[in-house]
Amino acid sequence: MTAARAGRPGARRRLLPQLIVDVGAPIALFYVLRGLGASTFAALLAGAVLPVATAGVYWLRDRRLEGVAAFMAVVMLLGLAVSLISGGTRFMLARDGWVTAAAGLCFLGSIRARRPLAYLGARPLLEGRFRSDGTPWETLWADEPAFRRIWRISTAIWGIALLADAIARIVISYTLPVDVVPGLGGLLWPVTMVLLQLVNGVYYRAAGLWRMTSGYGRQPAGAEAEAVPSAASTETSASTETSASTETSASAATAKRRYK
Repeated sequence: MTAARAGRPGARRRLLPQLIVDVGAPIALFYVLRGLGASTFAALLAGAVLPVATAGVYWLRDRRLEGVAAFMAVVMLLGLAVSLISGGTRFMLARDGWVTAAAGLCFLGSIRARRPLAYLGARPLLEGRFRSDGTPWETLWADEPAFRRIWRISTAIWGIALLADAIARIVISYTLPVDVVPGLGGLLWPVTMVLLQLVNGVYYRAAGLWRMTSGYGRQPAGAEAEAVPSAASTETSASTETSASTETSASAATAKRRYK
């Protein structure tokens, strides 16, 4: 799966081409098999097997699936399982809709988890590489409530968008001609992803995410602790000055009485 390689140097440059392959190859396979005379069900089943096989190749090569890569592997296996359920051609066409709905619910369910899914997906891609002063994201997560809130809201945005995408897929699967649905469903992916990137990008900037990761607007560690002794020192100095002034006034008064 594409996300399995996201954490390695150069993976971001290969992300878009690999996404095109992951989305486009099953659709192309469907239309090739249909052109060769395969049934709609058989062509759809072959398209469901291909992404799982691709993810298996990536896992054998990297020997690990992290974060959203593991999540997407589970989603693809779920898609294959749904494909094997006897529900007719229309049900098979709606497979991506059902699986996308499950993914959206997983995002929404992770909002209050220890680490939400949007954070787990973005960290391998962006941590230390994009507008960063080198501070680990786990440190920001522990120290900055605003940082945690941004990723929980972003996860909610992802969940809602995936559920909307799922509804659209299920509707077109049961209403449009059978051979039109796979191609249209493939076109829906980039539309959803581009809109998600735009909405999240605007939100990240407005919420100050990149200022935090760049080190701006964050209180340096220990600054609060240093401020307390400083305040105490100021109060002590003021108290000392007041006491000295009082003693000086008393001494002057005593000397005046003696003079008289």
